[in-house]
Amino acid sequence: MALPLAALLWPRSSHAQAAGPDYPVRPVRLVISFPPGGSTDIMARTLAPHLAAQLGQPVLIENRPGAGGNIGIDLVAKASADGYTIGMGAAGALAVNVSLYRHLPFDPLRDLAPVSLVSVLPFIVAVGPAEPAADLQALLARARAQPGRISLAQGGNGTAMHLTEELLRQRAGVDLTLVPYKGTGPATSALMAGEVSCAMLDMPSAAAALKAGRIRALAVTGAERLAELSQVPTVSEAGLAGFDAVGWFGIVAPAGTPDRIISTLNQATRFALAQPAVRERIAASGGQALDSTPQAFGAFIRTEIPKWAAVVRSAGTQAD
Repeated sequence: MALPLAALLWPRSSHAQAAGPDYPVRPVRLVISFPPGGSTDIMARTLAPHLAAQLGQPVLIENRPGAGGNIGIDLVAKASADGYTIGMGAAGALAVNVSLYRHLPFDPLRDLAPVSLVSVLPFIVAVGPAEPAADLQALLARARAQPGRISLAQGGNGTAMHLTEELLRQRAGVDLTLVPYKGTGPATSALMAGEVSCAMLDMPSAAAALKAGRIRALAVTGAERLAELSQVPTVSEAGLAGFDAVGWFGIVAPAGTPDRIISTLNQATRFALAQPAVRERIAASGGQALDSTPQAFGAFIRTEIPKWAAVVRSAGTQAD
């Protein structure tokens, strides 16, 4: 999946622009639509102290997992549009689920106000230590020989990982049994426990297990190898030429949030993403730190929705 990243880059400022004396005057709630330990949670907790420093108020993390990120983002969409409830969303809830779910409780374009993109992140096809396949081609060959017997976990229906699995299944022409979990942290735990054959994970969730040798990475889904896993080929290098799919994360607020508050949140986010420690943490997690104007992030979401809708139609899948 080719992302128009250059269009999203935006000059950074070291100071948030004031939104007026009335905001913020109390803590800001940052809702995370996945459980603790997953990529969205790790990203948010990395940003939160720097957001708080710029806003002059605590930023309180609240995990609301479930339904591929829908529960947490729906909470944000229905919150008061006063800047005191914002959310860290992933590609699933912000761009994929509108096509995947027939009864989505919110409209990502109508009910949310984009604040800023935060990062993009490729995924990892990983297996547990008991899996005999030495590489992705061997795993896919076994899947062809045993249709439906190979289980592939991911962090929830509607996530970009889910659709990346669908794309892998389509491109490879194999029958894999997709198993959703409530976040990449639980999916990683399931893989380590041998509950599933393999999993589509991300570096924030998988890094510790990879380092400990409790799981093995067979391929990464982006166009380039990860610096932290330089010996692991891309899916394209592993035989599915041109395969390229990544996830992304961004901050949103309820629709109707005043522009001056969105501007303050955007400037605070850009400040946080400019900090070397934040950028290094995101890079160590296999991601690339990016920011954007609210307008550019909104335009990006509008291009992502039809892109993933095509994958959903081709897969013929629904999550509800």
